[in-house]
Amino acid sequence: MFLTVQGAGGRKNGIWYLDTGASNHMCGEKELFMSLEPNDGEVSFGDASKISIEGRGVVAVVLNGKEVLINNVFYVPGLRSNILSLGQLVEKGYRVLFRDGTLAMKDGQGKEVVRVKMTTNRLFTLSMDVKETTCLARTEEEEEAWLWHHRMGHLGFTGLKLLSGSKMVEGLPMITPHQRVCKACTKGKQRRETFEGGKSRRETRPLELVHSDIAGPFETTSIGGSRYYITFTDDFSRKCWVYFLREKAEALEKFKEFRAMAEKESGQPLKVLRTDRGGEYTSRLFDEYCKQWGISHQLRAAYSPQQNGVAERKNLTIMNMARSMVKGKGLPKKYWAEAVQVAVYVLNRYPTKSVKFKTPFEAWSGWKPSVKHLRVFGCVAYAHIPDQRRRKLDDRGERCIFVGYAPARKAYKLYKPETGKAIISRDVVFEEGSC
Repeated sequence: MFLTVQGAGGRKNGIWYLDTGASNHMCGEKELFMSLEPNDGEVSFGDASKISIEGRGVVAVVLNGKEVLINNVFYVPGLRSNILSLGQLVEKGYRVLFRDGTLAMKDGQGKEVVRVKMTTNRLFTLSMDVKETTCLARTEEEEEAWLWHHRMGHLGFTGLKLLSGSKMVEGLPMITPHQRVCKACTKGKQRRETFEGGKSRRETRPLELVHSDIAGPFETTSIGGSRYYITFTDDFSRKCWVYFLREKAEALEKFKEFRAMAEKESGQPLKVLRTDRGGEYTSRLFDEYCKQWGISHQLRAAYSPQQNGVAERKNLTIMNMARSMVKGKGLPKKYWAEAVQVAVYVLNRYPTKSVKFKTPFEAWSGWKPSVKHLRVFGCVAYAHIPDQRRRKLDDRGERCIFVGYAPARKAYKLYKPETGKAIISRDVVFEEGSC
């Protein structure tokens, strides 16, 4: 796609061939790229020869005195000619017209951006100077920051800068805050009123105190049939776990499941559980279980949510994030549980005022998390279909929606709207700008 900004001048002349037969933009000169990311694959030519693709990135050029960014350009070492794919440009909204030996290209508003004449050997070539400017670099930095804002569940740019600058996670580039307004955040997040009171004491070891709260019922049942979710937040690390419930009565079973997992991971016994006075927490069975295992169950005073402030604020933050992610991709409300799960996953990799210079993930586990694998919730994702499930002429990938992260390392949870089924896959191609 062309993105026009002001400026002129260039450092190197270059010829680009406008090709109707090329499926992608391609360039063989690495030094022309403003930014470049690794990308595997091969390019096949009409004579059956193949050349390896080693990257994909952005090339900055000067066209008609204006600077232009060409996005999604394959870096193909050894390619003798630079190629612009007319099909890729048409896919981005440009119109290409051929008339009387002339090629004209217009943008989505009908404004002509290119007009070239056919050469004597029946080719259409475009001469463009290559340009690298700090203005273009800043544009790319803003786009990268915007992408990570979405990948991190709509974390504010100040938080992103803190997270990247302090090296609390691996795989996050340096983020420069900017003033763009996120409509999804505006719709999904509401102003939070702070709880007044003195500074609270924070525990010094995992599971000395766990905060819990239940959210729901939701007016829309989730894809998995849930109407509530329950969270458990460790006071020491501020790491959070979420479980989904069809009915509130399932709270005790989820607490048992959480306790077994958390104690095994940390090697510490759960000592204190702090909750509100909801009936799911005050039942005889819940009380007997806590007494049996020596767990002190602290119940907040009636009409005093401040006494369970950690859990209350955590659920509010989770819902703000989940709402923003669902609205940001225009998904149906039935995806709320998947968005909540992703929100908790990402929140555990957020900076928090309660834990200095560490994410909750690191405070709990002792090692820095990576965010390289994060993707934009709700985007289109193509999952590879194994050989055993397809014939020779069948599609090799199936279109899904990215809805979460699987427990297995680098695996993703995908949803197929046509069949109503969720799948887990490691071999996925994402279109993070699509939904």
